Amino acid sequence: MDILHLVDRLEEVIKEGARLPLGALRMVDERHVWPLIDQMRISIPEEVRQAERTIREKDRTMAQTQEEAERIINLARSEAAKLSAEHAITQQAKEQAAALLEQAEQEAESIRSGADEYAFDILCNLEQELKRALSVIENGIRTIQIEREEKFSPSNRDGSEK
Repeated sequence: MDILHLVDRLEEVIKEGARLPLGALRMVDERHVWPLIDQMRISIPEEVRQAERTIREKDRTMAQTQEEAERIINLARSEAAKLSAEHAITQQAKEQAAALLEQAEQEAESIRSGADEYAFDILCNLEQELKRALSVIENGIRTIQIEREEKFSPSNRDGSEK
């Protein structure tokens, strides 16, 4: 479940709580709060697991890329060995092998670069989502702290309400 949705639901539960007279405190039914907090605890690690899956996918892609590059290099070497066996075209074989090797290295680098860019984009998006969720949580905490401070400030102790 989306952490921002859970924060919104928690805010609704707090707003629905009965306001105590002469203060900024609210009574909240804990039967509604605890399940939301439990869901938040579950949701945040899920987003972290999603980031870990993304990193594992990147690593898997990198490993496949390396294997493909090695296969292409081995193919290029094999082709070069065949061509060099023919005495008349040895120079041409060396040039073709070098070109194949260069092409394989370029393809491998291109695939690695694409995998890195994909992982970077996913992790940046996840970072933004987590920052937004953290901001909402911090704002909620600040609001509750302000309400507490207002309730317990010297001007509120004489019985008046702000």
